[in-house]
Amino acid sequence: MAEPDLAGLAELDHDRAGRRGYPEAVYCEGKTPDQVAAIAAAVREKGPGPATLFTRAGDGHAEAVLAELPDARHDTEARLLAWPPVPPPPAGGKVAVVCAGTSDLPVAREALLTASYLGRESELVVDVGVAGLHRVLGKLDLLRAARAVVVVAGMDGALPSVVAGLIATPVVAVPTSVGYGAAFGGLAPLLAMLNACAPGVAVVNIDNGYGAGHLAAQIAAPC
Repeated sequence: MAEPDLAGLAELDHDRAGRRGYPEAVYCEGKTPDQVAAIAAAVREKGPGPATLFTRAGDGHAEAVLAELPDARHDTEARLLAWPPVPPPPAGGKVAVVCAGTSDLPVAREALLTASYLGRESELVVDVGVAGLHRVLGKLDLLRAARAVVVVAGMDGALPSVVAGLIATPVVAVPTSVGYGAAFGGLAPLLAMLNACAPGVAVVNIDNGYGAGHLAAQIAAPC
């Protein structure tokens, strides 16, 4: 069967996994459900390979993907779909994803699932923000055993600096748009993370769980 015609819509980069070691992801926000459905059909016709992730998928996008790929995994909290649905066997080092508060969980889960589908053992640590510092201190053994640590936080964005000062592992910081007015939709935590005084902190864009999980997976890749 011929691949669906995506002329004027998209040109899928099927060779990216071979070229870079990681497959292309489909960012759904800003696309119509019909556009996402056409892309999902093209992915289906190409056949199973490294998992294709559909990120920032609203309800309409998810319905469109599942109509073409009915066995795809759909994580509603992360707004992410993956096909094939089963992550590859883990290789390389472990990725820990640290979530400051429950409100940051959607972004944290996007990072967690991204790292998992890129082939890393991944573990989520929830609700260890700096308002109760003892909570993250109780997770130090886990964090120090990871090859890369993603830290997701909104509000004051202080948690990545704290974590980076306690471990030797690289930290990927993710500011979220969680917070009251002076957080400016994530700008305040973004600037706080960029100004981290602890070395070894890389910062991705606001709410960019996918980018953080991808970078962490690359850091933790097999040597």
